[in-house]
Amino acid sequence: MPFIGSLYLTHCTQGLQDTHAMQIQTRLITAAVLGSALFLTACGKPETVTSSDTDPDAAALNAAAPVELPPMVTASRTYRCKDGSLVYVDFLSNNTALYKTEKTGPGTSLTAAEAGQPYTAEGYSVSSDGPQVEIAAPGKPAQSCKA
Repeated sequence: MPFIGSLYLTHCTQGLQDTHAMQIQTRLITAAVLGSALFLTACGKPETVTSSDTDPDAAALNAAAPVELPPMVTASRTYRCKDGSLVYVDFLSNNTALYKTEKTGPGTSLTAAEAGQPYTAEGYSVSSDGPQVEIAAPGKPAQSCKA
């Protein structure tokens, strides 16, 4: 009798398993149909792109002043000075330098009159862009510094 009972339970539970599988399958099909419909309605009207020789902004673009690019960093050096302090100097391609006392801190812009001349600004001076320079800052005398 136990064998017949197990067959009966298997037969009864098989119907429940089929019903559960059908519900999952129905839900997946419904989700796929709704997802496809949502995707297609989101597309809207397609945009038409045509080739044309006339640019509506061409006149404004041609009349605009040329864009000047920012200067490039030609060298970035960290100097150790005679008094043990560190100075960070970024040398730029337009004969200017950015003098900083902290690596990520704000800097002071120094300008050289010509290439090869010292970079200067209100109390600041950096003798050149080489590995060994003389640096002066407000309130400090000029001192030798090495990169």
